Amino acid sequence: MHFSKIILTIIFGFSFSVAQAQVLPEAVIGIKIPLAKKPTSRPMGVAYVPHVSRYYVADGGLAPVPGDMESPFSKSLVHMYDDKGSYVDSAMPGFDNRAIYFNPNTKQLELITYNISSGAGFSPNTGIFALEMNAQGDLSGSSKDIIGVNPAFGGASTMPSYDPEGKRYFAKQERSNLVLIVDPAKREKVGEIALDLAAAGAKSDEVSDHYVAFTGVKGEELAVLDIDHKAVLVFDLDGKLVGKSKLPQDLKLRAQNHYNGLGYSNGMMFVYHEPEGDFGTYYGFKVLD
Repeated sequence: MHFSKIILTIIFGFSFSVAQAQVLPEAVIGIKIPLAKKPTSRPMGVAYVPHVSRYYVADGGLAPVPGDMESPFSKSLVHMYDDKGSYVDSAMPGFDNRAIYFNPNTKQLELITYNISSGAGFSPNTGIFALEMNAQGDLSGSSKDIIGVNPAFGGASTMPSYDPEGKRYFAKQERSNLVLIVDPAKREKVGEIALDLAAAGAKSDEVSDHYVAFTGVKGEELAVLDIDHKAVLVFDLDGKLVGKSKLPQDLKLRAQNHYNGLGYSNGMMFVYHEPEGDFGTYYGFKVLD
């Protein structure tokens, strides 16, 4: 368990301690979001927009292949839920979504598509986009471009996380412990982090393959889901293990938890629980105190 203190001395001659966040030994359920519609292909990420108090769940799903008679737009949906987890509505922005997040710098709901690196060959409607929403948080289905393809993100299936303070992304690479650091203004990675999975007793094929969360907590910035051991592993920006937060052991995680159904928003790690409900349920876990 990571626990550090900052000692502050007051001019009157005494001191007190201020504790930083610490990893909870056992994760606490903060919210459940039962999916109200069948995922377009598979559920990908979750974002929370604070000024409208809504959660947004993005589905993945490729667009029709070239040569089909259909338009080259993905039918993947983005679903809206209120802050209690109740379904509101859905919209079809037209992208094969991978990551979705709220950007406090731009006050926009943004998403990252499959193949942002163009690692699987060129495809249309690929990159990072901002979704248009009204004052109530309803999505229109329209969007605007932020950036196009960028090879710095590495693997085609990566689900990058956004760091609003550093204005950069963390993109976990599949079948490895490597996380690439991406400055969207540059075409090459600006750094990489090797997560010390061995310190947690885990291997690269036991944890989430494409997703690493950015928590925003100093010294405990990165988190991955350990599927095989049912835990969230927390690391610092050097890749050093800070702590492990156990998930409920009766949670039935399945193969697709390795590849999708993950997010970090509103101070919670979101994990898709496929067996629960008609179309699965997202659990939001608090893993940091």
